[in-house]
Amino acid sequence: MKHSTLFIWFLLVFGCNREPKLTKFYPVPDFSLTDQSGQTVSLNDLKGKVWVADFIFTNCGGTCPVMTEKMRKLMDELAADIHMVSFSVDPVRDTPKALAAYAAEHGANSDRWLFLTGEKQVMVDICMNGFKLPLDEEVGTPAEPITHSTRFVLVDKQGEIRGYYAGTEEGEVKRLAADAKRLL
Repeated sequence: MKHSTLFIWFLLVFGCNREPKLTKFYPVPDFSLTDQSGQTVSLNDLKGKVWVADFIFTNCGGTCPVMTEKMRKLMDELAADIHMVSFSVDPVRDTPKALAAYAAEHGANSDRWLFLTGEKQVMVDICMNGFKLPLDEEVGTPAEPITHSTRFVLVDKQGEIRGYYAGTEEGEVKRLAADAKRLL
């Protein structure tokens, strides 16, 4: 009996009940984009911050409004030092002015939530090559003419991708919130 008690104590003390470490997937590539206020934002501006990224467009009639609402809820629920970053996949229409209106419409706090745009090819490269997420402008529907990932991406203070989460699924968003807190 003493051996089993000692074994349980050992497991509790030495962390065998701890959650596994978060995987390090890829470093986010450097970028220089424009936010909703017209300011230039680079990866360096986000270093030292835990952040959640997604890819949306303001004229979307499909999943983007759902994802944006989930991001707003994350912003409201998570500590103030966890930031949100929404990258536009429709930079031709998503000017800083359009992004600012969209951010205001969705209750985004500009101190914590950036909406970024840039040249079209730069945005495609960031999405597909940087974050390793799909993007296709040829397969869409009238409501959602640009087919893109609905994944949220968790990025750590060093700019490393630490997790991918289904941005429209409540359980996945809760898991993301827990993982983001762990990175602080």
